[in-house]
Amino acid sequence: MLIDMKSILIDATKKGYGVVAPNVSDAYTIKACFDAANEIKAPLIIDAGGNLDYDFIGETVRFYSNRYPQMPVALNLDHGKNLDQVVVAIRAGFTSVMIDKSSCSFEENVEATAEVVKIAHKVGVSVEAELGHVGREGEENNDQNVYTEPKEAARFVELTGVDCLAIAIGTSHGHYKGEPHLELGILDEIRKSVEVPLVLHGGSSTGDENLQKAIKHGISKINIGTDLGDAGVSSLMKFINETDINTRFYLSKAMDATYIGWKEKLKHYLVTFGEENRW
Repeated sequence: MLIDMKSILIDATKKGYGVVAPNVSDAYTIKACFDAANEIKAPLIIDAGGNLDYDFIGETVRFYSNRYPQMPVALNLDHGKNLDQVVVAIRAGFTSVMIDKSSCSFEENVEATAEVVKIAHKVGVSVEAELGHVGREGEENNDQNVYTEPKEAARFVELTGVDCLAIAIGTSHGHYKGEPHLELGILDEIRKSVEVPLVLHGGSSTGDENLQKAIKHGISKINIGTDLGDAGVSSLMKFINETDINTRFYLSKAMDATYIGWKEKLKHYLVTFGEENRW
């Protein structure tokens, strides 16, 4: 059942578990999402963004959602750059969109987010935004100035009407440079300041214990991309190193090996975040 992301995250926030949001890129990764979530009865949020074909992603997600009608699923645009990209995603059937203007001033971020909220809410689509700076791969994200300020977070939510908020408390996208450190004290203050579900980007390489602590302190959605890709590649390399090449079946089996590694890593996170038997 394809639904808005807000509904899934409200339930997670109320019951104290986290929801994995895997970044997909093709039909294989989408299939892996549905198969993993179905095996352990977990709600599912699928993130897709960048230069992907949104119509293809939307059609593929709808296909598998029809196959698993009891599974609550949301399809979310990840890091939408502008209103045009948001509209394309909504037209493609995305049930949630993220508008990311976190690199802009507070006022510009508010203005752009409020505009997206106004449009998206008219068609039943939920909206995610980001406040603060989540590091990029290779950055050491320990500058206090990049963290989300709790009072600004409360004001931002009030001014925009956004449905969930991605915050910066020390994570980075991609592979970490240095040791991951989450500012749980800042998270506690933000959680007290806002009522909407909170999102953590850059979950890969953060460590299970850190992520479980983040959930206990109020995070409801955690984006995972790099760890899933790494697991898929590792599984593929193992297959390549252990298998004699047979051109008739080799390619399909190699793709299956990637799918298995990706899916099993996702299942690990679904269990770690407490998503088992939630539907």
